Amino acid sequence: MLLSGRAALRGLRGRFGSGFNTPSYPWKQWVARRGQSSFVAKVSAPSGAASVPNVATDRIVGKWMIVCSGMVVGAVVLGGVTRLTESGLSMVNWNLIKEMKPPSTRAEWEAEFQKYQQFPEFKILNHDMTLNEFKFIWHMEYSHRMWGRAVGLTYILPAVYFWGKGWLSRSVKLRVVGLCGLVCFQGLLGWYMVKSGLEEKKDSHDIPRVSQYRLAAHLGSALVLYCASLWTGLSLLLPPNKMPNTRQTMLLRRFARGTGALVFVTALSGAFVAGLDAGLVYNSFPKMGERWVPDDLLAFSPALRNFFENPTTVQFDHRILGVASVTAVTILYALSRRMSMPRRTKVAISSLLAVVYMQAGLGISTLLLYVPTPLAATHQSGSLVLLSLALWLVHELRRLPK
Repeated sequence: MLLSGRAALRGLRGRFGSGFNTPSYPWKQWVARRGQSSFVAKVSAPSGAASVPNVATDRIVGKWMIVCSGMVVGAVVLGGVTRLTESGLSMVNWNLIKEMKPPSTRAEWEAEFQKYQQFPEFKILNHDMTLNEFKFIWHMEYSHRMWGRAVGLTYILPAVYFWGKGWLSRSVKLRVVGLCGLVCFQGLLGWYMVKSGLEEKKDSHDIPRVSQYRLAAHLGSALVLYCASLWTGLSLLLPPNKMPNTRQTMLLRRFARGTGALVFVTALSGAFVAGLDAGLVYNSFPKMGERWVPDDLLAFSPALRNFFENPTTVQFDHRILGVASVTAVTILYALSRRMSMPRRTKVAISSLLAVVYMQAGLGISTLLLYVPTPLAATHQSGSLVLLSLALWLVHELRRLPK
């Protein structure tokens, strides 16, 4: 190997002259000018070293982001089931460390049950609840809280490791800092939401429930966290599509963004439906009772309150948004049929069309069957699937920087 290297060097000297070794024309610059920069990197770098971040590390970080987004899905679904089973107010204290250990003896369970009995939900709704029934709702809320802590660890611990290894680019570092901060904020927002259902409301005998505003904020921040994580993961894992920037492509891209935003708002409006139990007021479709527009649509004053506090208006809005989402996705699919697109993009838009109709069917069935818990939970999960596909399509159609 040594002899062959010297022979190659003599050949280069013979071809380019003695100036090959002079400072005015160093060999690394010559190689770089011939487009052999990768060769220079290999020669100048220590054996076994590799620059980071690179394609391999990007794939690892991208997979981590996908896992994080999957964990957020689990938290949203579990939170929805907790809400549907009316379990969210069973744990009346919040402590990051102490509450991780559940009660283990009968005395500990009775002490926990006695705490719950001091709050409105027991006094008004569950005054005849047994200890075993309390254990069920307590374990539901406990599972949701522990899953939330697992979500936080899934974000923060790998972030520290990848940051230390130098696997994160500058732009990804900024995203990771924002995502980890949003995870911590989400946990605090969850407790702030629960507190609203534990407060005594004088001269009120209504069923105790959390504030629909705080519930919407809690769900909205979770959806933002999910979308940002999924987008980052897709950006690191999927090679970009090269689509011509024609007028048709630009129109489709804008319409896809608008449709994605509509799907997001529709999912968020579901928080107001859940918070007010609005799915129980008119269990008919397509009319609400005997009318297309119910009489009590604007019963509250001022009128703006109806959109956030009137169960009839909240359900009406959710219906309209759902129908609008189905219509928008159908138009989007029709527009795409006139264009030549990569196979991956075609799969995304076809999947979006199939799921939006399935989601509409689930929503109507949930309403007509008076909101059974399994069907309602499936409908809530379907909203995440639909949002994921809309985000994937927007990502497929994104315009690449020049």
